[in-house]
Amino acid sequence: MNNLELYERRTYEVSVGQMPKVLELYSSQGWPALEAGGHSSFLVGYFVSDTGPLHQLIHIWRFASDAERRDFWSNLFEDSAFMTFAAQLRPLLQRQEIQLMRSAPWGPRP
Repeated sequence: MNNLELYERRTYEVSVGQMPKVLELYSSQGWPALEAGGHSSFLVGYFVSDTGPLHQLIHIWRFASDAERRDFWSNLFEDSAFMTFAAQLRPLLQRQEIQLMRSAPWGPRP
């Protein structure tokens, strides 16, 4: 395997009518916990679907390797402030999909 970056796309399907609550939780608790814990540096961005499948919150993360990715999630799941947020978020979600992607050897990278 080449040493191009690894991207992880996480797509959360939010229960209909719950997106305002999800966005408020991320704004008031999720994002502050990520920043305070030093976890935000791997984040490429958060996105909310506007066309196609609706009610989706999508975030993309960038890692140098799968080992770095696994260490990141392990450390994040040990962060009590983030896990307090996650416990409130989970009942508002219907499903989660994770896709791992390698960067192509050409073109721009975020």
